[in-house]
Amino acid sequence: MRRRTAALCGAAVVVAGTVTALPAEASAPRAAETARAAKLTWKKCGTTDYPTLQCASLKVPLDYANPYGRQITLALSRVPHTAAKYQGPLLVNPGGPGGSGLTLAGYVASSLPKAVAAQYDVIGFDPRGVGASKPALNCEPGYFNPVRPDSVPSTPAIEKANLSRAKSFAAACGKKYASVLPYINTISAAKDMDSIRGALGAQRINYFGYSYGTYLGAVYGKLYPHRVRRLVLDSVVDPTGVWYDDNLAQDYAFDDRHRALMAWIAKHDATYRLGTDPEKIEAKWYAMRAALAKKPAGGQVGASELEDTFLPGGYYNGYWPYLAEAFAAYVNDKNADPLVEAYENFAAVDAAGDNSYSIYTSVQCRDASWPRDWNQWRKDNWTVYEKAPFMTWNNAWYNAPCAFWPTGPLHPVNVANGELPPVLLFQATDDAATPYQGGTTVHRLLARSSLVVEQGGGNHGISLSGNTCLDKYLAAYLTDGSVPRGSGEADAVCQALPDPEPLNSKAASTSSRGSTLHGLIGFRG
Repeated sequence: MRRRTAALCGAAVVVAGTVTALPAEASAPRAAETARAAKLTWKKCGTTDYPTLQCASLKVPLDYANPYGRQITLALSRVPHTAAKYQGPLLVNPGGPGGSGLTLAGYVASSLPKAVAAQYDVIGFDPRGVGASKPALNCEPGYFNPVRPDSVPSTPAIEKANLSRAKSFAAACGKKYASVLPYINTISAAKDMDSIRGALGAQRINYFGYSYGTYLGAVYGKLYPHRVRRLVLDSVVDPTGVWYDDNLAQDYAFDDRHRALMAWIAKHDATYRLGTDPEKIEAKWYAMRAALAKKPAGGQVGASELEDTFLPGGYYNGYWPYLAEAFAAYVNDKNADPLVEAYENFAAVDAAGDNSYSIYTSVQCRDASWPRDWNQWRKDNWTVYEKAPFMTWNNAWYNAPCAFWPTGPLHPVNVANGELPPVLLFQATDDAATPYQGGTTVHRLLARSSLVVEQGGGNHGISLSGNTCLDKYLAAYLTDGSVPRGSGEADAVCQALPDPEPLNSKAASTSSRGSTLHGLIGFRG
């Protein structure tokens, strides 16, 4: 669950047993009840794409146990309702953790049917520490600058180099933000949401979260079940694996998705000239990786950067034609320029992502226990790598600072909930970032939830991406609270949209809807 364009759904934490009671830090917050009621001042901040956006800021306690102590600032955005029928605020979150939600408010408001969007104030926000919120964390600028060590620790020297990087990042965060890190976590972010609710003057909120935002929404529902009016969770995190187990499960799913890309390239051999056997094409990809480990393309794209470049293809198949072209150019034409361009366009972490990654680690390393013995990481990741080599070690190093994190862990929140109103869940069967079992698990844990499955879908973040079958359920729910009810594992099933066509094909889609959304939701989570 990580991101570069907005950096997703990343993931990884330890096998901390599910707790049956909320930890002390998660006790039903008094913050929004006891802290001074804030008044929001909205100002125009519209963009070319979203001209009606307004912005405001809100002071909230750094530590909700000390509501009148140090305050931090949350950045908010709004697309105001225009209909006579007003259904309250709809808070939206893109995931990450670490994703900025300011622009997402504009996207959601413009993508919903006009009659539905008009009934809500669509509220975006940068969670604590993120983007325009203050302070915005940036532990070690340039941490992902190329060329990094090979992610696969095939020698002690490579492993040592990667470990040194992870330790240095954790130490940098601890040195720069010692007073802040204990309060960068999902529970605090959920309490912030309730402060936003209070500042909006709403008795209850509506919420729409993608990826990691599904966990944030579920935690909010656990803390404040009677303040939830409607709850939409799209591409659902498995809360029983937060976060170490979730990452290992993710590695298998990303490997499957990478192989799906290889099969798609085989299907379009006339365009890419890489062969018709997916396994042989995959072998060519790993040969390319080995070559780049020895000689990075353009001095920028080594083995680790290649993985970063192809990782977004696991989130969104609309990137496949561009990745396939770069792959083919390198193998067939000995031309590395398209690969360098693809790295610059798609790689999962960039300069703008320094803040996202700092929050990603700060939240996930604090949320739950991680193994502190590197031998455990080594054993587990080599085991997974044997079956799923594509992303396993890249993901392990992405999360490795948690093995050395300067703050101790909280307990994961048991999100099981029988007090919520009907909840609407969306899940694709072949989602790599949040594998399918996350949707079915949360469906079981949230007593009145309804699960809508995209059969055969492998994208991450599936509603408001062009699938009209999915979107009709979303629109109905936001209109009157209705949800589908079925007798099987899923309450409703929609078929996935067709895979894309090569860029030079007459059938190639010209829609940018999916790519716009997938630039907003958080990679790795």
